[in-house]
Amino acid sequence: MNRASELGVKWRKSSYSGDNGGNCIEAASGFMPAIVLVRDSKDPEGPALAFPAAAFVAFVGAVKVGEFAEGEQYVTL
Repeated sequence: MNRASELGVKWRKSSYSGDNGGNCIEAASGFMPAIVLVRDSKDPEGPALAFPAAAFVAFVGAVKVGEFAEGEQYVTL
């Protein structure tokens, strides 16, 4: 059991995610003020990343409008 589980974090998965074991994340908000925790749904006992809530909201908004369309190439700095 990881620390987030021990502390009773409530995880949720996107309604667009199926139960087919694909590339899904789970997110938890409300646990810490202005922080969203994110983890790989295939590894629920693995690590979680913490992001400022505003950054996570901006990321989700960008995904919704297609900024990260499949096949795009990105440079990692």
